[in-house]
Amino acid sequence: MAGSSPSRPQSYIWAAGSPQRTTLEDILADDRNSEARHRHILETAKREHERVREEAERVYREQLQREERQRLLDERRKEEDRIRLEEQLAADRARLNALKAKKIAIPAPLPDPEPPAAPTVNGRPPPAPSAKNNAPAQTNGTTSQRATAPAATSLPGLPVPKPPVAPLTAQPQNQVPTTALNKAPAPAPALTRPANSVLGVNSLLNNTPLPNGVSSNPETSRSVAPPLTQTRPDRYAEIHKNLKILRKSMVDQAKTNPALKQRMGDMRREIRKSVGQLTVTSGVVGVNRIQQQTIFKLLREALSNQVQSQPMDPSNFVMEPRNPADGAMHNEPMLPSIFLYLVNIFAKAAVSQFINEAGARPETADPVGICVVATLSEPEFLWRGKSLIDILLAKFRIVCPVLFGYRGSEKTEQGRQRLGWWKDSGRWVPEQQHMDRMTGLGAGFAAISLRNFANSKKTNPFPPREYWTAMSRIVNTQPAEISNTQCVVLKSMVENYEQKFIEFYGTAAIAALRTALLEFPARAPQKSAAVNSLEVVAQLLKRDTGLVLG
Repeated sequence: MAGSSPSRPQSYIWAAGSPQRTTLEDILADDRNSEARHRHILETAKREHERVREEAERVYREQLQREERQRLLDERRKEEDRIRLEEQLAADRARLNALKAKKIAIPAPLPDPEPPAAPTVNGRPPPAPSAKNNAPAQTNGTTSQRATAPAATSLPGLPVPKPPVAPLTAQPQNQVPTTALNKAPAPAPALTRPANSVLGVNSLLNNTPLPNGVSSNPETSRSVAPPLTQTRPDRYAEIHKNLKILRKSMVDQAKTNPALKQRMGDMRREIRKSVGQLTVTSGVVGVNRIQQQTIFKLLREALSNQVQSQPMDPSNFVMEPRNPADGAMHNEPMLPSIFLYLVNIFAKAAVSQFINEAGARPETADPVGICVVATLSEPEFLWRGKSLIDILLAKFRIVCPVLFGYRGSEKTEQGRQRLGWWKDSGRWVPEQQHMDRMTGLGAGFAAISLRNFANSKKTNPFPPREYWTAMSRIVNTQPAEISNTQCVVLKSMVENYEQKFIEFYGTAAIAALRTALLEFPARAPQKSAAVNSLEVVAQLLKRDTGLVLG
């Protein structure tokens, strides 16, 4: 054939080792369909396939090595950060121990010099000075106290405490009052601060709690304080007992009202289901809208009393008696018992969600807190112009008493009861389970009380001052009475909510955080893991947000 190379032997054609032919004569060669050429092409393709596979495996191995190296670097950074924090904490602890161990020898006072001999007049001492001219001015205590006491200051959203009516001994700044658990403390003296200054521990002393958790400041307490000689009943405990009576009443009504029995069970299950389905929004609007609307719909149906439940007085479930309010949607003296019962079920479901879910994942408390506040602030669910949030707070009082000023030893039966340590089948639950419960309840309390109503037409049923009051009840504990339960609750109240707290109170909140996270654990007699966790939160705030408290 023209253009071919007949002089070149066939063996030389396939011995060249190149899989490609670049000339037309090679493409049109006589042996293009020969078996040898096909075998050569197959072998060449096989080698190319192996080369590509080996290259892919090499790249894959290198990628795995890079990922492993990055993982090790990340773990190393985390461990370095942990070690750095622990070293800083150890250094601070060592400095504190050194300061405590340091003793200053105080020299004995010099003897008083002997007074000079009094001159005599004709052998007699001079007459004593007139009592009228040299006696100190008489005061009645109240007048002098008002004249010398500095002016009181207030925080944003908090009223000014009233000055005491009896003369008080001045206390050094940042001194914690020693108050017995079973006695109402005397009011703290008024304090002053320069303009634009930061309030410290003394700003928290204005809300020192009584044994039942009510502030000693009459303007910040939810009810008027009785005389100190009387024992104030625990109203929240009374409300909790009344809720049990309400539940028994609904059971009795259901026995004679089949329509109520069937619908009440369905409504109870739907509310529990809706609360259990609340999820973390992560900035997405309307994620829990369906659950919220379901709860609203059920409560409206209960208010309409289609099932003919018996009317009941809501005064049994609120802290203070209420008079009819102008413009209120419900001023009547009675409300349907099914409505009060469902509010109780809703509150119980929210508390259960705090305990069961927020204990392990505190961030899940926030959507429940939003739902609680949105529901209880709805105008059509108010009674005489105010919300029924006392039903929820009564449950908080039973399961987390430290939020209301209760204290106790975790080593005694009575102390555990006062701290809200739960019993299961007659036995105390394990310590870890108790601390998980307290973590969820502390986060839930913050999620309810730190809600911003600045752009809402509704009235906040539980404003941020309640958060401030609860924090002051904990940090004003005497050192000997500080418990791990208090520290766990305080930590969960602060963690993830410090930004909201600062948005409400500014520099006063920073001073309160310094008291809660640094000064309060420093006063604890035993440095347990719960106590140290407060200082760790302060270190994390410094690392993550740049907020320096100490």
